[in-house]
Amino acid sequence: MSILRYLSDIPQAFDNLRAQRTRTALTALGIVFGVGSVIGMLAIGAGAREESLAFIEQLGVRNVLVESIPAASVAEMQQRRRSSPGMTERDVRILEANVDSLEMLSPRRTLHPARVLPKPSQTIPNVYGVRETYATIHNLRLGEGRFFSAREDVESAPVCVLGDRAKISLLGYGPGATGKFVKVNDTWLEVLGVLAPQVASTVKGAQSEDRNNLIYIPFNTFQYRFWDQNAFMVKDDLDGIDLRLKPNGDSVRAAEVVSAILNSTHRNTEDFTVTIPAALLAQQQKTQTIFTYVMVAIAAISLLVGGIGIMNIVLATVMERTREIGIRRATGARRSDIVRQFLSESVLISVGGGVLGIAFGLSLSWLIARTAEWKTIVTPASVIIAFSVSVAVGVVFGIYPAMKASRIDPIEALRYE
Repeated sequence: MSILRYLSDIPQAFDNLRAQRTRTALTALGIVFGVGSVIGMLAIGAGAREESLAFIEQLGVRNVLVESIPAASVAEMQQRRRSSPGMTERDVRILEANVDSLEMLSPRRTLHPARVLPKPSQTIPNVYGVRETYATIHNLRLGEGRFFSAREDVESAPVCVLGDRAKISLLGYGPGATGKFVKVNDTWLEVLGVLAPQVASTVKGAQSEDRNNLIYIPFNTFQYRFWDQNAFMVKDDLDGIDLRLKPNGDSVRAAEVVSAILNSTHRNTEDFTVTIPAALLAQQQKTQTIFTYVMVAIAAISLLVGGIGIMNIVLATVMERTREIGIRRATGARRSDIVRQFLSESVLISVGGGVLGIAFGLSLSWLIARTAEWKTIVTPASVIIAFSVSVAVGVVFGIYPAMKASRIDPIEALRYE
């Protein structure tokens, strides 16, 4: 029954607000910006979270990644070589023999070519020399063709697999890249396949290179067909070793074993890092949760300001309509009727501002994704939360003015000019 009473007050509340269009619109702006900001910030957080999860999934939650640290100068490399041989294939053999939970691994070498044909339309793609297991370790998905095989690796076959952006840069947007040839330095390579687009890194400590602008070739092909004389002056033989553990493997324990083995072979020289994607995932989730809370708290300030604006406008309205309140009370209106009347107006302002705020939030999320090139995801939960808070703001900040209006003495109100 009380709900019907509130519904019956809505037309009158709407007419009262319409009579003060400009004031009502300005009051609702705080709610509009608050709701829109909350939706936009949650959309940024959700988009960043999904990209991070996708990137960590590419790295593999069962993986342990070993990265060589290049020397800053030739003098530093010479200093290292007095104690450490650097990362070599010997490390690969030792890890294969001593990491019990190891399922597979792949050494990795990189090269920035001096020239590539066809001439790239964008940045020259780097070359990765890896084993065939690299595709499984990093969950690489193929958009066309296939990845090279173990036999092609053993035979040092002149073949390659292109990243999505490398394919576009070298061979254009058209399909049918499989079977074509690209020339890297002085070696022609047959294209066996093209990878589907991969997520770029947003995680500190992970491989941050553009994974879509790479040319993957068999590790032995790299060893015997390519040579980067300058790189060996400041780099190790290998740029990294990527390990995938068995399903029941403990990545933290495996990382400790890997670090102990490499510290032994490198004589405690700090020329490598060991990264655990599973630990990165936990760290990234925690960081993004804090980031989301902070951004939403900042955006919620707009809702608070909007609530204060609602309270202010309703208080002003109470003062302007004191005589009207006196007449209503004198003709039999109860205090609850007066409360309901003014509370309906404040809720209408917050509901209208909330609806417009949802539209503003959707537009803001689209604009951020378009201009800043950040992925944004507007979830139903964020819309519901923001709208519910806006309605709650209207109720909370409308109660005091409504109660004040209901306490006005009818006799004094009738004398009010």
